[in-house]
Amino acid sequence: MNLKERAKKIKTDIPAVYLALKDENTPIAAKIFSAITVAYALSPIDLIPDFIPVLGYLDDIILLPVLVAVTISFIPENIMENHRKSARDLWKNGRPKKWYYAFPIVLIWGLLIWLIVKNWIR
Repeated sequence: MNLKERAKKIKTDIPAVYLALKDENTPIAAKIFSAITVAYALSPIDLIPDFIPVLGYLDDIILLPVLVAVTISFIPENIMENHRKSARDLWKNGRPKKWYYAFPIVLIWGLLIWLIVKNWIR
């Protein structure tokens, strides 16, 4: 599998992992890993900042796919296949336009900025 195919698979697997997180039939361990994976995938804060040459992109190239693979290993195959199909359908009409997924990230950043400004003004 070349890099382009892997990127396309990750693009489908991350929404599928999110859908599995919401599924009541998903085991609790899989839900915990799913929550961590989706939060890391959506977070603008990387484990290794992207401005560090070469190392900055390693988390995007290595860590995220490994995290997705570990998470998928906890999800039963029939549940994951159903959610992969649903995730593929999400992308058929182009990029999903549900901006409320970004709300928790914006809220966290807003809280961090508020705390920094509050402590800096003192």
